[in-house]
Amino acid sequence: MTRLQLRTITLSGLLLLSASMLMAGELTGKWHGKFDILGPDGKVTEPDEAYMILKAEGATVTGTAGPNEGDQMPIKNGKLENGKLTFEVAMEDGGVLSFDLTFDGEKITGTANGTGSGGEKMTAKVDLKRTS
Repeated sequence: MTRLQLRTITLSGLLLLSASMLMAGELTGKWHGKFDILGPDGKVTEPDEAYMILKAEGATVTGTAGPNEGDQMPIKNGKLENGKLTFEVAMEDGGVLSFDLTFDGEKITGTANGTGSGGEKMTAKVDLKRTS
């Protein structure tokens, strides 16, 4: 491999790393929007809201999520890789919600799947925009 090829590969890697870190930095902030609970047929059965306070450092995401700014629960196992945002939230009733989201720099969209303390399954469609 020539020195020019190595330099090109190194520069490409740095650009990808920089882009990834920029996306992570843009994720940090407060997010609010729809959290629509879906029925078995995929239709909205219960429109609701979600509010998240997120902080990204590299690929690691920390913060809280809940129905509003005053009712927040800590997120666990938060990751942001190539625009894919994943994390879990332990619910007060003992259930767990797993979020599988996409972050495009301006909005967060995707789904949340989980189970309640009684084992009931739940799926919700998530659509959030930055508030600050």
